[in-house]
Amino acid sequence: MLARRFLYLIAGLIVLTLAAGLTWSLFQDQLLRMTFVPGGRFDAAAAGPAPDYRSATAWLSRPDLPDDPARWLPDGVAPAATKPEVAVFYVPPTTYYSKASWNAPIANAESRQWLRVFAWSEASAFNGIGAIWAPRYRSATLGTFMTTAPDAAKALDLAYGDVERAFDAFLDQLPANRPILLAGHSQGTVHLMRLLKDKVAGKPVARRIVAAYLVGWPISIEADIPALGLPACAASDQAGCILSWQSFAEPAEPRQIREIFESSAGLTGAPRRGTKMLCVNPLTGAPGSAAAPATNIGALVPSSDYMRAELKPGTVGARCDGSGFLLIGAPPKGFDRFVMPGNNYHVFDYALFWANIRADAARRGAAFLGR
Repeated sequence: MLARRFLYLIAGLIVLTLAAGLTWSLFQDQLLRMTFVPGGRFDAAAAGPAPDYRSATAWLSRPDLPDDPARWLPDGVAPAATKPEVAVFYVPPTTYYSKASWNAPIANAESRQWLRVFAWSEASAFNGIGAIWAPRYRSATLGTFMTTAPDAAKALDLAYGDVERAFDAFLDQLPANRPILLAGHSQGTVHLMRLLKDKVAGKPVARRIVAAYLVGWPISIEADIPALGLPACAASDQAGCILSWQSFAEPAEPRQIREIFESSAGLTGAPRRGTKMLCVNPLTGAPGSAAAPATNIGALVPSSDYMRAELKPGTVGARCDGSGFLLIGAPPKGFDRFVMPGNNYHVFDYALFWANIRADAARRGAAFLGR
């Protein structure tokens, strides 16, 4: 009798598991929207006052901050031997996942914690080439990217306004001839693309850009790049160009990214549908090339609490596929948490290639300074 009850219990759990899997596969998009998209209308006041970028408290990273997570280095990596000659402007990804408001209040504790995580796992890759400036900004919440409602566009506009003012404050505090490296991820890349179009393309500051790492967001070679004022990177030692990639393990199913890409207009005004996404392999620094795991000189493998990481070489290889996605082979060990639908390793776009990105930035910086 006891054995029969046990079998009934196991059978029930199997049915529930199958039902949950079927529900997820059929209603994945609806469930995500229910979980993350705010139900109320956009209200700028809900995000609190705009940051004052003349104040150090408005910055996550800045050369004069005593506690700057972007200065972190993993064991075995030495700080820069000479004073960096480049200033880095880094815009963090989305760190607000609540549906309580459309934009993150600057003081939100969870958002501030994740900002530190991304500063050491992403921005730190550039601390060998330059002093890092990273603004705290009222980022749009995650659900903004799951709806086409007008409120989502308003949330992104508010967030971009903060980033734009931070960039102006950044420029005001630099020598007029200081080279600049731009880096962003996900929502940070969305804002940097707009910043390049509005504040850099066709202006004198464009001649100061060492490189722009626009990672974790689809960029059209035909419909976006011409509006950004910089070309796509074609070689590993090229300066003044744009890099971009989106990481997927195999089998990859990038349906959600492709739908966002194909349903939108590029920054030139032309539709992105039918155009090619930019993919520059972070292991080689060139587009369209494939690289074995042995070429990966160090991925940041996170600890269980995601507040520390160990640098491990040979973790993953990478290749750009024909549609513009970066494929990393089978799901890598140690990166199992926070994998997005479709085997999307978006959260780890930088961490998977941290040491190669660091070397890539140094190479492009040397090319720029050697002009």
